[in-house]
Amino acid sequence: MAIGLVGRKAGMTRVFTDAGETVPVTVIEVLPNRVTQVKSQEKDGYRAVQVTYGTRRPQLYSKAVAGHYAKASVAPGRALVEFRLAAADKSDLKAGAEIKADLFKEGESVDVTGTTMGKGFAGVMKRHNFAGGYASHGNSLSHRAPGSIGQRQTPGRVFKGRRMSGHMGGVRRTNENMRVVQVDLERNLLLIRGAVPGVEGGQVIVRPSLKAARRAIRKTLAPIKAGSGPSKDPAKQGKK
Repeated sequence: MAIGLVGRKAGMTRVFTDAGETVPVTVIEVLPNRVTQVKSQEKDGYRAVQVTYGTRRPQLYSKAVAGHYAKASVAPGRALVEFRLAAADKSDLKAGAEIKADLFKEGESVDVTGTTMGKGFAGVMKRHNFAGGYASHGNSLSHRAPGSIGQRQTPGRVFKGRRMSGHMGGVRRTNENMRVVQVDLERNLLLIRGAVPGVEGGQVIVRPSLKAARRAIRKTLAPIKAGSGPSKDPAKQGKK
């Protein structure tokens, strides 16, 4: 997993292309991420880069966490986030270094992770898109009911995973293959096409797209199909 950025969802707006087309974008404020710790395979058992962002009053932290920031000579931030590194990933970052918005470029594909909006207790029609019952013609008190949830004495229970009403939202979700429309380095902003999970002001994590990286690897390792190579027939090569 490559190194990404931790930011704050500022809201949504739109930008216009040179052709006059409107593009809906989510504005993510990515203040410089400060490296608090670089973990190694020899010492910690895995490779990772730990970062923080933003500011927070030091008295809100325990002495252990405050000491962790002080050891790295980094101002306390809003949260600590780790980016794990694979064996092939190279990183020359050190504690105290900064990662800024120029980590990404316009047109790059990214994955955005956030916590979805909490919807509270929701019924099956809102939570699972159930169609509901008949709206008229003798239907009474069953317009939005879930319907049957089981059988009779056999099996005599409700199967696990049954879609029913319950708490909706407030879970961690990742939107994949989102395109970076614009990078504003002066104001520390990323404009990403489409909607990302979370409420305005919520924490989001932006990483390079995993699927785009795997797709690039497949293109380089794709075998040559039969008949797609250069022909050995002189007539087809234009030779006499």
